[in-house]
Amino acid sequence: MTIVAIETPTLGDRGYLAHDGEVALVVDAQRDIDRVLLVAGAEGVRITHVFETHIHNDYVTGGYALARATGAAYHVNAADPVTFDRVPVRDGDTVEVGERLRVRVLGTPGHTFTHLSYALYDGDDPVGVFTGGSLIYGSVGRPDLLGPEHTHDLARHQHASARRLAAELPGATEVFPTHGFGSFCSVDQSAVTESTLAREGLVNPVFTTGAEAFVESVLAQLDAWPAYYGRLGPVNLAGPDAPDLTPPAVAGAEELRARLAAGEWVVDLRHRVAFAAGHAPGTVNLGLDGNVATYLGWLIDWGAPVTLLAGTADEIARAQRELVRVGIDRPAAQAVGGPRDWAGGAPLGTYPRMGFADLAQVRHHRPVVVLDVRRDLEHNEEHLPGSVHVPLHELRARLAGIPDGEVWVHCTTGYRAAIAASLLAAAGRRVVLVDDDFPAGTFGLLGTAVRHGTNEQ
Repeated sequence: MTIVAIETPTLGDRGYLAHDGEVALVVDAQRDIDRVLLVAGAEGVRITHVFETHIHNDYVTGGYALARATGAAYHVNAADPVTFDRVPVRDGDTVEVGERLRVRVLGTPGHTFTHLSYALYDGDDPVGVFTGGSLIYGSVGRPDLLGPEHTHDLARHQHASARRLAAELPGATEVFPTHGFGSFCSVDQSAVTESTLAREGLVNPVFTTGAEAFVESVLAQLDAWPAYYGRLGPVNLAGPDAPDLTPPAVAGAEELRARLAAGEWVVDLRHRVAFAAGHAPGTVNLGLDGNVATYLGWLIDWGAPVTLLAGTADEIARAQRELVRVGIDRPAAQAVGGPRDWAGGAPLGTYPRMGFADLAQVRHHRPVVVLDVRRDLEHNEEHLPGSVHVPLHELRARLAGIPDGEVWVHCTTGYRAAIAASLLAAAGRRVVLVDDDFPAGTFGLLGTAVRHGTNEQ
C-alpha cells in the first residue's frame, strides 16, 4: 500500500492519495484537481473513492469535481447540509476500497461539529488515520471558525476526539492531517512533517494536558483568521466545479490606468525588492514568493475585480492557480512585462527599503512613524516601543488613522510589510519598507523590548 501526500505549502495544507497498486482513494483534495489526476497517473492507479474530513473554510474543495471527473464515490458526512449528491457516511461506517483497503469512519468533532477522521486499514491492519483538522502534528485544528459562541465547546470536543483516536487505534498508526503546515486553520504550528499516534501522545498538548487546561491554552492562542474563511463554507456545501485556469484577457497601459482610476485591485506579483525599486503608481504588491492568495483573499472586498501583473506568463498562471484555491476564480485581466510597460510612460513609484539598524539611526535624528502590521498575538508577545500597531488585515479600513509623517512599516520578515507599504504608497503616504527580520538584533538598537504589556530587556 502507498500513501502520497499532495502538498499545498502556500495554504499550509495537505491532501492525500492512497492506493493498493490498482485502485486509489483521495482525502481532502484541493480545488486544482489536475494535480491529483497527475499523481494518480504517475502511480498507475484509478481513483474510485474521494473523502472529505470536513466542510473546509480555508480552501475551495476539489472533492466534488474530482469525483465527477473520475466517477468516484464522494464520501461526505451525512450530517453536512450539502446541496449535491454524495455517499453519506457516519461514525462507525466502513468503506471497502478495492480488495485490500478498508476505511473506518470516526466522528472527531472539534474543528467543526461534523468533522470526520478516516482510519485506513490494509486488510485487517490499521496503518494510518487521516485526521483533517482534528489531530495535527503537535496541536489541533482551531475550534473558533464557526463563531465565538461555539469555540469553547469545540475546543473540548477537540480534546475528546484526539483521545478517542489514541484509545481506538494502535500507537504505531501514522497520522495524516490536512492542516498544520502553516495553515491559519491550526491552533499552533510544528516543524514535524510526519508522526504517529504514539509520538503525538508524548509531545502533543492535547494528550499531555487535562481538558480544562487544554481548553484554556487553546483559547489563549487564537488570533485573527482570514476573512475569506467565512465565505468558503457555503461554497463547499454547494459542490464547486473544477476551476477555469485559462489565461485572462491582456490589458494594456491605458486599460490598467482606467482600472486603477476606478479603484480596482491591480496586483503586482513581483518580489518586494523589485516593486520598491519601481512600480506603476497605485498598484499593490503581493509577491509570488509569499502567500499571495491568503493575503489577497483577506484584504479585498469579495468579488472585486483583480488584475494581475507579472514578469512572465508562467507567473500569471501560478498566481491564478493559487487564487482559485480560495475562491478568486477569474482575474479581470493580466499584463506581462515590467513597470514601465504598465505605467505607459508615467513616472514610476518608488520607496526605500531599510533595516532595523537604519531605523534606529533615523530615530536618533528625526521623528518617524513606526507601523507594526503583525497580528495581535505577535505584537502582544513583543513589539517596538512607540510603534503604532495596525494588523495588515485592518490596514485598509484604518489608513486614515495612521499618524502623519514618514511611515516605516515592518512585520516579521518583510512580506506583509511590503503589502502594507504598497497600500500606503497608493494612498499617497511617504513610506519606508523595513525589509528585515524581526526581532533579531532589534531591541539593542531600538530600545527596551515590550513583552506582554511589561518592559523587559
